[in-house]
Amino acid sequence: MSSSELVKPLHPEAVRLFALGGLGEIGMNLLVLECRQRLLLIDCGLMFPEAYMLGIDLVLPDISALAGRQDDICGLVLTHGHEDHIGAIPFLIQQLGFPTIYGTPLTLGLLRNKLEEHDLLGRVEMEEVRPRQSIDLPPFNVEFFRVAHSIVDGAGLAIRTPAGLIVHTGDFKIDTTPVDNQPTDLARLAAYGEEGVLLLLADSTNVEKPGYTLSERVVGEAFAEIIPQCSGAVLVATFSSNIHRIQQVVDAAVANGRKILVNGRSMVANIATARQLGYLFIPDDSLIELRQMRDLPRQQLLIITTGSQGEPRSSLSRIALDDHKQIQLTPGDTVILSSKFIPGNEKAISDVINHLYRRGAEVFYEKTSEVHVSGHASQEELKLLQALTRPKYFVPVHGEYRHLVKHAELARTMGVLPEHAVVLENGDPLVVSANGLRREPRLQTGRVFVDGKGVGDVGLMELRDRSHLANHGLVVCLLVLGQSDGRIIYGPELFTKGFVPEEEKRDFLAQAANAVSAMLEEHSLATLGDWEELRTEVRKTLRRFFNRQVDRRPLILPVILEL
Repeated sequence: MSSSELVKPLHPEAVRLFALGGLGEIGMNLLVLECRQRLLLIDCGLMFPEAYMLGIDLVLPDISALAGRQDDICGLVLTHGHEDHIGAIPFLIQQLGFPTIYGTPLTLGLLRNKLEEHDLLGRVEMEEVRPRQSIDLPPFNVEFFRVAHSIVDGAGLAIRTPAGLIVHTGDFKIDTTPVDNQPTDLARLAAYGEEGVLLLLADSTNVEKPGYTLSERVVGEAFAEIIPQCSGAVLVATFSSNIHRIQQVVDAAVANGRKILVNGRSMVANIATARQLGYLFIPDDSLIELRQMRDLPRQQLLIITTGSQGEPRSSLSRIALDDHKQIQLTPGDTVILSSKFIPGNEKAISDVINHLYRRGAEVFYEKTSEVHVSGHASQEELKLLQALTRPKYFVPVHGEYRHLVKHAELARTMGVLPEHAVVLENGDPLVVSANGLRREPRLQTGRVFVDGKGVGDVGLMELRDRSHLANHGLVVCLLVLGQSDGRIIYGPELFTKGFVPEEEKRDFLAQAANAVSAMLEEHSLATLGDWEELRTEVRKTLRRFFNRQVDRRPLILPVILEL
């Protein structure tokens, strides 16, 4: 199904929804609702690269399905300010223009920092929306409602459409004792259930976990227990967007007479934004700068930093390797990793923990202490959501494919008809109305890779070559041939990187060059046809030689020059 087919009119009392990211994966959330030829976008996030994406900095959703529909977009609404929900917005607006963006105050505050980095601030219209406030984006009316999550100002969406009421939870949990005393608005969810929910879209991340997700206050209690026992400096690494977590670190530091040093670019920016908006309270006399740290006794110092996922050049990784210019650990210091081990990062985080211990530090982390709790609802909370809203149709969102399947199964146990609990993947359009639902042919979706300043210029072929290089090394075969007669003027000469040890190269590569020479004696340029066929034969010859001799498969790059 092409983007032009999206223009095909729907019944005026029906809504088409499809995701361009965020289904069957963690991150890159982008959902689209279409009604009466108008498009409402919900979130636009990125994904951090997986292990096989060598050299890639960020991963964005492919939005080519929206090509030519810029004028049909009535708005972009945001549920919260995590990177997997707002991180791709600068790239989206460069391709689709500048739709008005709606979100809660902190969400837009964090987005402003991001737009400023891309020189887009001032070119985008943003409107703040408070919980229980509605905005009219015809034919949609969108009401924001409060949800608890691992970031301040999280919101769910109640979207009234000509087809009926659609409820989107965003990322949420039902925390009855949140740090800011702003729990998930169960009263509004119950009211939506009374009004009649046509379709529920709900966070699936923790559907495999029984029971209830622990309250964020549990982490604050852990800080209050650990920090008074620390004799040296304390370093706490967490996500820079987790303002509740940062507030609890600050409270524990102040209660124990410690001064606070904020380290890491995103941590400094997000804390400044949260303080300015009144979401984070830090006494001015508790904050210090790097130059003041040297004169402070270790037992009076607490550092809040980024790098909890073991990112190679993050502040925490450099501190762990004793490679940070200003901050060093000494025996007796304590490090608290207050974040989840995100799948795929376990090895990097374990390496950082090992190096922290080598520095003589004591380390607390998720597997040993309650210094992290999830921001996502577990099974009993998801059941409560179903009981309150009583949806006619249900589509699980925000999770890997198994999470979506498990969540659909849970919804069926709560009374949703089996055929009404629908598991979608990215690009699967679903049309819903009061009269029923139907699937449509899949749209084009995918991933766009960001490498440095290049967006989309690296694809799967390039990633495959990078993987081949990383795993097997490179062999370059240089040949110089006569332009008129094709005779060999120079070579073949072979150069390698990451293939065989230097001391073993000479004889072995001479044998490989002889194999290429023998092939050239058998095939003249006239029989091969052109240079590309010659390159193909060189690759085949070397591939066979290396496979027989050493059972290795390097990337082979023939370089043929003519004189």
